[in-house]
Amino acid sequence: MTAEILGLDSRAVHLGRADLTAMGVHVPPIDLSTTYPLPTVDDGGQAYEDMAGGKACGEGQTAVYQRLWSPGVARFEEALAGLEGAEAAVAFASGMAALTATLLATVADGKPHVVAVRPLYGGSDHLLASGLLGTRVTWTTAEGVADAIEADTGLVLVETPANPTLDLVDLQALCERAGDVPVLVDNTFATPVLQRPLELGASLVLHSVTKFLAGHGDVLGGVVACSEEHARRIRPVRAITGAVMHPLSAYLAHRGLQTLPVRVRAQQDTAQVVAHWLAAHADVEKVFYPGIEGGDPDGLVGTQMSGPGAVLSFDMGSFDRACRVAENVQMIVHAVSLGGVDTLIQHPAALTHRPVTGEAKPGEGVLRLSLGLESPEDIIADLAKALTN
Repeated sequence: MTAEILGLDSRAVHLGRADLTAMGVHVPPIDLSTTYPLPTVDDGGQAYEDMAGGKACGEGQTAVYQRLWSPGVARFEEALAGLEGAEAAVAFASGMAALTATLLATVADGKPHVVAVRPLYGGSDHLLASGLLGTRVTWTTAEGVADAIEADTGLVLVETPANPTLDLVDLQALCERAGDVPVLVDNTFATPVLQRPLELGASLVLHSVTKFLAGHGDVLGGVVACSEEHARRIRPVRAITGAVMHPLSAYLAHRGLQTLPVRVRAQQDTAQVVAHWLAAHADVEKVFYPGIEGGDPDGLVGTQMSGPGAVLSFDMGSFDRACRVAENVQMIVHAVSLGGVDTLIQHPAALTHRPVTGEAKPGEGVLRLSLGLESPEDIIADLAKALTN
């Protein structure tokens, strides 16, 4: 049975593993080679030129050097591309490395202007605002994308659900406003389990692999899913800058995809229980979550997204009150990041969004909660104690 006719859950288990039976193994091998034998000087030179120029390693072709290509990374890329419905994917050492390569490829194409919709992850916001990569940014709303596009606009960047306010953006409408300009969607919060932006008109999909895809807090990585044409523009940047994903990280990330649908749906179920509990709590001023009343004003859950996700934020009304909650949880881990099997809480304005300019920074009383796989009752009990301290 071919992967194309399988459902998403089955694809998550089997993509990137089609050749294992012929190899006589049950799980993908981990190839840590940094260099590969060259059949001849000409063969090696041609392979180097092909891959440094953006092509994937051809069948029977030497991989030359791990910075150009790695079989384990390629397996993960194939699997993630299949889940997102993309022709290709390019994996990196981190999510920020993936975004950096995409921006550098845009600059290299002579279109350094980026239209960006806030809110974004703090690192993405800071990178664009700094102009470090030679980009020039126009910040706008989803409705203002068309008016913000200029002659040298090379990319429209949006994150939905947004970090940390969980704002949802109508991707089909936004892509129509963008016209011929490629749209890059950060799909880290939703994952391909809940949302597939390419089906809605986006050109590129970005993930911090560190989060839900790998899912266990032990992998640093990033990936861009896109057309083969876009991949050929991005791969040379990865090769030149050396921002390649390590083979062991690729193995763990690929393994993480096997349980991604199960984890995301279970974590989402817990998030809905906790979000409603927080929304009813007298000491919580506001809950940001698409799965509660008022959290999805455009009705995108059930249409664009198959569910509201496993991350929420809530406003304690002041910095001091938010700090007390974050610092008094016991089972919940006070740490940045999200998407792992344990529940994490953090203060975005003080941490992940600390470099963001004032007008775009989350409120001082806002805490972000990434729900794990613990029982909802235990999570609520922990929060209840922290809220009363």
